[in-house]
Amino acid sequence: MRTAPTILHLDMDAFYASVEQASKPSLRGKAVVVGGLGPRGVVATASYEARVFGVHSAMPMGQARRLAPNAAYLVPRFHLYRSISERVMELLRALSPLVEPLSLDEAFVDLEAGGVAWDERSARLAGVKLRADIRAATGLTGSVGLAASKMLAKIASEEAKPDGLVVIEPGSERAMLGPKPVRILPGVGPATGDHLRRAGITTVEEIVEAGEDELVRLLGKAHGHGLYAMALARDDRPVVAEREAKSVSVEDTYDVDIHDRTRVGLEVQRLAERCVRRLRGAGLSGRTIVLKVRRYDFSTLTRSETLRGPTDDPAVVREASARLLDSVDTTGGVRLLGVGVTGLADYTQEDLFAQAAGERAVAESPVEEQPPAPAEEQPSLAERRWPAGHDVRHAEFGHGWVQGSGLGRVTVRFETPDSEPGRVRTFRIDDPDLEAADPLPLVSAGEGGPAAEAGSQAVSSVPASLPKSWSGNGGGAATSRP
Repeated sequence: MRTAPTILHLDMDAFYASVEQASKPSLRGKAVVVGGLGPRGVVATASYEARVFGVHSAMPMGQARRLAPNAAYLVPRFHLYRSISERVMELLRALSPLVEPLSLDEAFVDLEAGGVAWDERSARLAGVKLRADIRAATGLTGSVGLAASKMLAKIASEEAKPDGLVVIEPGSERAMLGPKPVRILPGVGPATGDHLRRAGITTVEEIVEAGEDELVRLLGKAHGHGLYAMALARDDRPVVAEREAKSVSVEDTYDVDIHDRTRVGLEVQRLAERCVRRLRGAGLSGRTIVLKVRRYDFSTLTRSETLRGPTDDPAVVREASARLLDSVDTTGGVRLLGVGVTGLADYTQEDLFAQAAGERAVAESPVEEQPPAPAEEQPSLAERRWPAGHDVRHAEFGHGWVQGSGLGRVTVRFETPDSEPGRVRTFRIDDPDLEAADPLPLVSAGEGGPAAEAGSQAVSSVPASLPKSWSGNGGGAATSRP
């Protein structure tokens, strides 16, 4: 167990929504919800302004609209999010060779392994500088937790949200964890939390008081031992550099079930090509092609075909995906399709004919899920062609973003990340002067970006109610979620 708070956990604040607010001046300080906008869509991220109304990630989009009817609802721009994430990860890798990404907006860093921190003071300085560098490079804010273990660093970053930094010094862990609810510990979800509550255990300190034997009796050997160790602030897990990908896949969920077999086939071909582009982008190839089909009754089937050698050839993946689809009955309708490649390698097999005639291994895995939601109308052509929140350019008015579309019209707000809130104009969906555009950079060269003015980069003093070894920036309520 290390003796200094040199494990850093970074969590970008409401990442997708913050990117949208930074790129759209008219949405700064407003409620923004990013996710699938169809009847089966879910919330990917909600801005802090939207969370005030109870909107949170993984919530059905219909429920979010009822809670916050006046929020801006936007379709994700994952290409932009990934490019910003890559810039943030570059800054983390400049600190240490041991960076463990958890998602696009979250990662652990072992500062000691990078030689940039060895005690509380040097770790704090590294955290402050990182936050400033992220703000300068992206115009966005991130919250940082520093502790002697991964578990505690993540808890610290949660306490730091939004836009803060919290340090947990060795020796203060038990005092900090004791009064916290059991759900703060990794692996304690709603079911485990309810089970513990029924046993009269609601805080971390009560887990310790119950003892290891009681935890094992309640939760089983593995979970009981692990949870008791975490309650004692014991976590020896190292920061592990990026793991190799085990698979590459893409999938789409459809707002209305697809019944036409020809269209199902075309969708599978399109997904196969997207999958290969992602595979090639990662410099990989794979031997096993996997097709995923979720049918009208929510049963989910997978089919797989293993080739004789790894491939990144789009024709081979398309043909294999088509063969797999032949073995699936889609008569009742399809609500989700996916194509993936596993058995990854960093080379390709030259004999493509051998691959195409590869040996076949078919597996069926029905999954029981909730009953299907009622079908609703197919999104209009305008909604598919002009997704809300996506970038456009007009020959006369310049760069803007789609505010909404329907009934043969598309409404655009013309503004850029460094402009004032822009004007709104409406066009026909087939206006020849209007076209899709690439996102603009959030930060102009040499500038801190529009979001750089918000928040504080200083680390404030710790509240009197917390152990003195804690310190956090007062950018918001300590219990705010990422």
